Amino acid sequence: MKGNENLIKTLNELLADELTAISQLMVHSEMCHNWGYEALHKRIEKQAIDEMHHAEWLIQRILFLEGMPLVSKLNEMKIGKSVLEMLTNDQDAETGAIRSYNAGIALASEVGDESTGDLLTTILKMEEGHHDWAKKQRTQIEQMGLETYLSNQTGAE
Repeated sequence: MKGNENLIKTLNELLADELTAISQLMVHSEMCHNWGYEALHKRIEKQAIDEMHHAEWLIQRILFLEGMPLVSKLNEMKIGKSVLEMLTNDQDAETGAIRSYNAGIALASEVGDESTGDLLTTILKMEEGHHDWAKKQRTQIEQMGLETYLSNQTGAE
């Protein structure tokens, strides 16, 4: 089925966001593992896997719409040097993703592609969950202090 060119372009932009997020999250996950924060390592790794599924779904949709997935483009990654900086950077990335998915949903509706809109809504809800998780972690750090928070991250989740 031939899809709308602007929508395919938007899907490829979202794909670049997801591929960038995968890389950033995997680096953050492995940094936490290296520092001995196993619970945080596992949780961030799970989020990276969610982002891999998002990329997979976007690729499938682009192909269905007879577009060509652009998998060689990555956006700038913001690798944190501390756990708090990682969480902040990841939350900021999720804020951008939420904005982008909402715009993609609006475009899909505008061009009459409700199936693409449904897919983007599914991913949007997951991105909102990732954003909420990062926000909760930052709130815990603020309320209990970084040292206590990190001591709770040493065990497996």
